[in-house]
Amino acid sequence: MLTLKTMYSRPLSSQAQDRLLSAYDYELPQELIAQNPLVPRDSAQLLVVAATHHSHHRFFELPQLLQPGDLLVMNNTKVIPARLYGRKLSGAFIEVLLLEERQHNQWLALVKPGKRLPAGATIVFEGNASYPLKATVLATDAATGGRLLQFDVPQEMSLIQVLDKYGQVPLPPYITDSQAAGEQYQTVYAKQPGAVAAPTAGLHFTSDLLTRLQDKGINTAFVTLHVGVGTFRPVEVEDITTHKMHGEWVEVSADTVDQIHKTQAQGGRVIAVGTTVVRSLEGAAVSCGQLQPFCGKTDLFIYPGYQWRVVEGLITNFHLPKSSLLMLVSALIGRQRLLALYQEAIAHRYRFYSFGDAMLLLPVDLSTIERKDRK
Repeated sequence: MLTLKTMYSRPLSSQAQDRLLSAYDYELPQELIAQNPLVPRDSAQLLVVAATHHSHHRFFELPQLLQPGDLLVMNNTKVIPARLYGRKLSGAFIEVLLLEERQHNQWLALVKPGKRLPAGATIVFEGNASYPLKATVLATDAATGGRLLQFDVPQEMSLIQVLDKYGQVPLPPYITDSQAAGEQYQTVYAKQPGAVAAPTAGLHFTSDLLTRLQDKGINTAFVTLHVGVGTFRPVEVEDITTHKMHGEWVEVSADTVDQIHKTQAQGGRVIAVGTTVVRSLEGAAVSCGQLQPFCGKTDLFIYPGYQWRVVEGLITNFHLPKSSLLMLVSALIGRQRLLALYQEAIAHRYRFYSFGDAMLLLPVDLSTIERKDRK
C-alpha cells in the first residue's frame, strides 16, 4: 500500500502535497502582523476572490460585492474575560486561561506554571469585588495539558456573571503591542458569552454596514460557536489527515436552518462570516447527515478533499502558517491558489491575523468543487 511516508522520496502529486503540513507554510514579514484594529472597523482592505480572478477593495464596499438574496451567516459568540491572575495559598503567582465550561462553574483551563498545580490545590483571585474568587484543581486534562477547575462562586450565580470583576479579555499571543480596548475585540453583534477568542472575520462589521447590507436585500443569520482551543491548537503532524481537532461547542438554531434552506430554494448564496461559522454549519450537517438544527460539540477538521454540504462562500481574515484554519480555506479554493493569494496580499501590504484585513471568497460554480447533493 502506498502511503505518504513511502511517497516522500518521490515527486508528490498536488493531492498528496495537500496532506502535508509543510505544504501550508509561508513567510510573513513581522510588521504585517496587525497589533491594533482599524477605526472605523469597515475600513480594512478586502481581497475579493472570484472563480478566475481577484481584485482589491475596502470592506465597506461589501454591499456592492454581494447580491440581493445572499445570506451572511455570522457567529454571535461573545468573548469573555478569560485570563485570570491569582495566587496559590503559598503566595506563588498563577496565570489561568479559561477554555470551556464542562459543568456548572467547572472549567477547563490552561495554567502557568502547571507543574505547581496538582489536584487539590487552591487558587485565589482578587478583583473588583467584595470577596475573593477561589478555584480548586480537580484533575489534569491529558488532551490539552490543562487543569479542570471548580470555581467557588456565590450561590445561584455562574462564573461568567462575575468574570468581568476578575478577568481580562485575552488577546492572541502574536499581539504583543496593542492599545485596543476590550470592545474592539468583540463583534458588534456579539451576544452569547463563552468564547476565549473573537470570531475575527466579524470584527470588520459596523452597525451602519449591517444596515446597508439589509437595505440591499442581503440577509443575515446567526450561529454560536464558542471559540476555544480547537480553533488555534497547532497542527503538529506532517500527515495532516491524522490531526485530531479539539471539540468546540456549537448551536445552529432551527431559525437559521430555515433561513439557509429558504435562501437555497430561492437561488441565493450561503456565505459564512469566518471559519467558525464554516465549522458550525458543516459540523451540524456532518453530524446529522444533512443540515438540521444542532446543539453539541463538533471536532470537524476540514482540509482539501472535503465534500462541502452547506457553505458556498466565505469572508475570512488571513491565517497563521501551518494552521488548521489555513487548511480549511484551502479546501474551498485550493491550497496553491490560496498561498498565491497570500503572496499577493503580502505584496500589497495587507495586515494579517486577528486585527488584520480580510478576504471575500465568492461562490464558484458548484461543478468546479466537490459538493454533496443537497436534500
